[in-house]
Parts: sequence; C-alpha cells; structure tokens
Amino acid sequence: MINDFSDRTLEFEALPITTITLEDTQIQQAKHLIQPIQHESRQWQAYLNALALFGFKQWLQDWASDLPIDDKDCSVFYPDYANILGAVCQVKVGHFNLDIIPIGCLASETVPVPRAILDLPEFTAHFYIIVEILEELKQIQVTGLIRYDQLQAQLATTQLAPEPDWTYNLPLDWLENPDRLLLYLRCLNPEAIQLPAIPPRSQETVSVAQFEPLIPQLKSDDWELSEVLNWEQAVAIFTNSELRQWLLNPKPTASTTLQRLQEPLINVGLWLNDEIDELSQKLSWVLLPALTPDAVPLRSPTQELNVLLQQLERTGKAIPPIARGGYADFMLGNNALRLYAITWSLISPDNLPAWTLLLILGATPGTTISQPIQFFLRDLNSILIERVLEPHSEETYIYAQVGGTVEEAFTVTLSNESGASLTLPPFVFRPN
Repeated sequence: MINDFSDRTLEFEALPITTITLEDTQIQQAKHLIQPIQHESRQWQAYLNALALFGFKQWLQDWASDLPIDDKDCSVFYPDYANILGAVCQVKVGHFNLDIIPIGCLASETVPVPRAILDLPEFTAHFYIIVEILEELKQIQVTGLIRYDQLQAQLATTQLAPEPDWTYNLPLDWLENPDRLLLYLRCLNPEAIQLPAIPPRSQETVSVAQFEPLIPQLKSDDWELSEVLNWEQAVAIFTNSELRQWLLNPKPTASTTLQRLQEPLINVGLWLNDEIDELSQKLSWVLLPALTPDAVPLRSPTQELNVLLQQLERTGKAIPPIARGGYADFMLGNNALRLYAITWSLISPDNLPAWTLLLILGATPGTTISQPIQFFLRDLNSILIERVLEPHSEETYIYAQVGGTVEEAFTVTLSNESGASLTLPPFVFRPN
C-alpha cells in the first residue's frame, strides 16, 4: 500500500493541462438534464456541472482509457441533487470517489469549493477535481486537484472558515497538478484516504411545512439559497430526499384550486391556435404541424407521431383532425425520453366545454432505456393512470389518455428504480 508520494516519486515529465472540446451532443444533453430546475442561477450551475462531468470523462478517456469510470449514480442525473449542489458528486473511478468542481476562468488566488461536499459525509470524495469551464468556446480544462485527507489537514491548520455563500475559498497553492490524479488512481490504495462515515440522520427532524413561509424567496430568481436559509436548514435539505424533491418546485402542502392556477402551467389549449406558451418554450416543447399524413422527412418527430397515431387508430381510438400535438425530450437519470402530448376540444355529456389529453412516452429515437420508467398521470386529488415503460419490451411506447372540463389540470410524474424523479408542470387547456 502506498500511503503518499514524495517529490522523488513524481520525478517524471508532467502531462500538460489538457483542453477538451465539448461535442454538440454533450451540450444538448446538459440542456435536457437541467429542464426540471426552475431557479435560473441554480439551473445555470447544474448546466456547468453537467459540462464539467462530460468534459472530465473525455479527459480521462484520452489520458487513461484503462481506468474504468462509473457515473450512473452521479448527482448530475438526479434533478433534486443537481438543483442544490454546486459540484458533481458520486463519480467513481475504480474504488475511488471523485467530486468535480466547475469554475470559471481562474482570475484570483483562490478557488471556491462548495461547503456541502467538504463538510457533509454524504458528498465527500477521495479527490476533488477542479475543472475550468470555457462555456463560450465549448471547452473545459482540468486544472488541478486536492486529496480529501490533505484538504482536511490544511483546513485544520489554517482554520479557514466557510463564506456566507456556503463555499470555502481554497488557495490555489493547495492544489496539485492534474497529472498526479492519474498516478493516484493507478497506484494509491483507497484505504490511504479515509472518508468520514455517513451518520444516521432523522428524516423527520424538519418538515416541508417549516419551509413554506420561505416559498416566495425560494422561487424568486433574485434570491440564492444561502440568502434564504441558514446552514442548519441547508443541511436538512441536502440530506433529506423529501425536502430535496419539494425544493424543485416549492409549494404549500395544502393545495387549492387557486394555488394550482398560480403555478407554472403548460397550456396545450394554445396549440389549437398555433401558439405555444412561454413555459413550454423554456422546457423545450416543440409544437408539431397539424396531424395529417402529409409527406415529411423520414424519422422526423411528425412522421414518428403520425405512425404512432395510426397504430392507435387501428385499435379503435379515433383522433379528430382538429387535434394538435407537440413533444419534449427529457433526461431521467441516464435515460433519454421523449413525451408526445396531443390535445383536442370536445363537448361533455353535460353540454359543457371539455378537452382531451393523449400522452405517448418512449425513449428518444436512436436510444434505449436501461431500466423501467414509471409513468403517473394525476389530477388535483389522485393518480388517474399508472403505466410502466419496460426496457427490452416489444412495446416501445406507452399511452395514456384522459379528459376533463376546461377547469381541470393534469400532471405527469416520471420516476425510475434508482430514485430519480421528474414532475412536469400541470397541463391545462385554455385556448383563449
């Protein structure tokens, strides 16, 4: 077992700081991953985190393709974690845990590192990797690292205190060159760097109700979490799955019709007028042309949807010519998903205005899912439809149809076995 390395051990030619150019597909994947995050600055941070992960993986592949990297449990792929963490956690290379910290161009003598990944055992790692994000150039640079044991020794010696924004400003001279990471990963025994044990935490110490008075600030882009919460409240959220999920869309637990009307909504009623609302655009929904068998390019979303609707019609489901549809692509964990939504108006048996919502969920074309995806469709009070999209199944899509009056709203939630969950804003029908 190698406990440490002397300067003599490292007397070899250092690798240069490597610039990695990001591919357009990686940038697009990063944009899909951040869609569930509503808060503007936290969404931007999550985007940088995703770019840092993709760039670092490419850097490691270029310099050490023999080292296995595992990111299936990475925080980037879980919206509740991506919404609050200013770094990438749960990246594994062999038996080592790595945290990746994205920063802008180095312009000072310190590097801001999130307090959570140093002080909370749930997020600590053997190595902390500093990655510069050159977003406009679509590039990243792996510029430095620090070991957990050495970092804790430095913090204890200098008595460096955390900043009010929940970061530690680490001096640059605490960092090692990134070439040492490759040597550590190949030669160091993980037991040489002892990580703290995760303590038992009561999930009932703090409840959602205690945070409800803070909802206006938590939802406002003018406030950061560190300006709204104290550190003890932050720890409760960081370590409680229910609170993390709630923070994605903070709202009172006792919902009322008025509160639902004030929430962000996807207004599919506008689709009948060839319009799309601002929230739908922000979530990358694409309004498709009228649903007709007109010639369109092969494998286009319109062609795919027409084929799916023809299959439905053969089972006896009639889609009226007035129907309009759209689609959006989402990431749930490592699974790329596409959701089609089709809507049309009708008159209820009581001679009241009503509407229908038809939803079709499948993997993004050209991809497959790696685990079952649970689909829930609910109204204000209960789950109306539950489906499961299974991997390696002959049924590559699942369908759900619901109807109601124009006052009703319907919400979709997707989840997988790993605990990733995504709840879309409610669908409503308001053509006017």
